[in-house]
Order: sequence, then structure tokens, then C-alpha cells
Amino acid sequence: MEAVVTKDAPPPAGHYSQGIVHEGLVYVAGQLGKDAAGPESPPGTLEEQTERALRNVEAVLVAAGSDLSRVLQMTVYVSDAAFWGRVNEVYARVMGENRPARAIVPVKEFRGGWQIEIQAIAAVRFRGGAA
Repeated sequence: MEAVVTKDAPPPAGHYSQGIVHEGLVYVAGQLGKDAAGPESPPGTLEEQTERALRNVEAVLVAAGSDLSRVLQMTVYVSDAAFWGRVNEVYARVMGENRPARAIVPVKEFRGGWQIEIQAIAAVRFRGGAA
């Protein structure tokens, strides 16, 4: 197993890794919509948080030798199930043609005004350029 570390996503706020690569897969820890350059900045709108969370997932994937097109499964935690349409609109735009398996999990609340957290599992590119 290999831990993934990138400055392009917010640093872990606890005892965990941004991601772990194991046997051809990368497991991305839940990512909030924080800006890696200013993780203490205010959350912003739900749509901004959603895009930033997906971009943070993408940053961890890239650091692991993967990308959004190789995502197999995503879990989206959202603070209110009523937000799903707004989240899905941003999600579809960012993910493009890739339609990984996905779950939406409504949660009671997040600390600090955050409304969404996204985790992912993706395939890692094989070394030597093979897909």
C-alpha cells in the first residue's frame, strides 16, 4: 500500500491519508469543498463546494496516477437530500461522459458550514503507459 500526498488538495484534518493506492486501485478519502490554497476560507455556495470537492478528488487521483475518467465508484455525502438536483447538475458537468457507480448519503450536518463531502475509488494507470 502507498499513501497519496498532494499539495493540490487540502491536507488531512485528522489521522488519515488523502488517498491510498493498493493493487491497481486508488481509494480517495472524503473531500470537502475546501480550497487547497486557502483551506480556512468560507465554504461558498453548494455548487461551489460541489465543484471544489470534485476537483479535490481529482487532485488526489492525479497524484496517484489516475483521473476522473477512471473513477469506478463515488460516494456523495450531502447535508440535505433536497440538494441532490443541484449537486447532480455540477457532478454531471464535471464528470462528463464517465458515469461511475454512485451513492448519495444524506447526513445530519457537517462542521463549519460545509454541505458536501465526496469520496471515490478509481483504477490507477498501469506503469509504462498502458491503460
